[in-house]
Amino acid sequence: MSVPEPPSPDGVLTGLPDSLRAGDPTPDLSDTSPDEGLLEALTIEDKAVEQLAEGLLSHYLPDLQRSKQALQELTQNQVVLLDTLEQEISKFKECHSMLDINALFTEAKHYHTKLVNIRKEMLMLHEKTSKLKKRALKLQQKRQKEELEREQQREKEFEREKQLTAKPAKRT
Repeated sequence: MSVPEPPSPDGVLTGLPDSLRAGDPTPDLSDTSPDEGLLEALTIEDKAVEQLAEGLLSHYLPDLQRSKQALQELTQNQVVLLDTLEQEISKFKECHSMLDINALFTEAKHYHTKLVNIRKEMLMLHEKTSKLKKRALKLQQKRQKEELEREQQREKEFEREKQLTAKPAKRT
């Protein structure tokens, strides 16, 4: 379709109307009814619209199909990337949990070492207390023996004094 030209400054039409072409007979009002011309114009317009639509589709459809295919490939690649990313995230979480497990093992080793040291210290203290108990028992036995000896010594001295004291003579 062509764009209509602006009217001349004096108001007189200078060209053919858009619906008419050069060499076409001009429709006369007496030749056809107004409805018949309208039907022919609609038929021509429908054909033109159809042809324009087909041309438009044939021009843009391959590009649109290529774009659709490219978008589908991109979507598939995006799904693959998302799956890969999820796998990497799970691996990272596993590594992080492994670090936590390693930290727990390190902490357990530290506490195990502490327990071993406490046990050694307790055994050493037990040995020292056992030695001290034996020594205390020996000292107690020695004191008892010394007290017994002193008591026996006193009794001997007392007996000796008794014997040394003068006895009155018996009169018969």
